[in-house]
Amino acid sequence: MAKLIKIKTPLNDDTVLQLKAGDNVLISGYLYTGRDAAHKRLVDLIEEGKELPIDVNGQIIYYVGPAPAKPGHACGSAGPTTSYRMDPYAPYLLDLGLKGMIGKGLRSKEVIDSMIKNKAVYFGAVGGAAALISKSIVKSETICYADLGTEAIHKFFVKDFPAIVIIDAFGNNLYEIEPPKYAVE
Repeated sequence: MAKLIKIKTPLNDDTVLQLKAGDNVLISGYLYTGRDAAHKRLVDLIEEGKELPIDVNGQIIYYVGPAPAKPGHACGSAGPTTSYRMDPYAPYLLDLGLKGMIGKGLRSKEVIDSMIKNKAVYFGAVGGAAALISKSIVKSETICYADLGTEAIHKFFVKDFPAIVIIDAFGNNLYEIEPPKYAVE
């Protein structure tokens, strides 16, 4: 049985290296959000040698475009988006100290290699539980790229945000190690 681990952001190497593929986590602290268009803008700034509008060192980026908030709520439904769309950009951010990513689906070999090199972790969030996940989001503010609407970069304050370690900092991948356990002989 996978263990349940409470972690706080920002993450450091000690925390990340203790996490194993399959661990269930509850994340508290700040997360940044970002999807493809925001990631492209961040990488364009990196390639131009310019400063980023956020400091990604030790941070987690949640691949989400949250729905508008209902009155009295920090945000609306906030389910993860498919992560592979961020794969061309993730190694740039990992090289700057990004420690975690939350999304759904597979990651490329390049991203996994960069995670190992930079001691980072990939968490999965359950897409079908978007409304439930949003209850963990206590506060939300738009940080930059407001012109992207829900795909702007937001800063969430979360309490006990549920996620699963899909790929740990050693490259162990839940999508690869679990299926053989259930294979029919």
